[in-house]
Amino acid sequence: MSGNSKGGNTIAAVWKIVEPYAKELELEIWDIQFVKEGATHYLRIFIDREGEVGIDDCVNLSHAIDKPLDDEDPIENSYCLEVSSPGLQRALTRPQHFEKLKGQKIRIKTIRAVEGTREFCGTLCGYDNGEITIVQESDEVKIFNKKDTAWVRLDDFEDSNLPR
Repeated sequence: MSGNSKGGNTIAAVWKIVEPYAKELELEIWDIQFVKEGATHYLRIFIDREGEVGIDDCVNLSHAIDKPLDDEDPIENSYCLEVSSPGLQRALTRPQHFEKLKGQKIRIKTIRAVEGTREFCGTLCGYDNGEITIVQESDEVKIFNKKDTAWVRLDDFEDSNLPR
């Protein structure tokens, strides 16, 4: 969720500030979220790297960006900064996520039922103009429009209850 800031889109402004520091630490920004939960605003920065993201990576980036974020002040509200790994079942939200994870198993939850179900698993074959193509274990090809999905995640866990 993005909000407005003095310079336009909050997420874009934060991304511009944070990305050079992440690159310097050999990290990749996976995603940035600015959300309000209850009375508190959270700026969540998800990082990735070759190999595993460790707690030191999160701490180092947090320390590196704390002052630049304060100095440039892209967010008008007070907020809690969280830097973390996108996790095992990482969300695929941006076109580059789909490109990077092509060939991997993903899980899709649709907003409305399709053929009587809302969750699907399969191997990510492609992403083009918002259309996600997967091949299920049955070799059935499914195409979903990203705007019709509740979420798309990397499927790191076996779950025999979902259509594959």
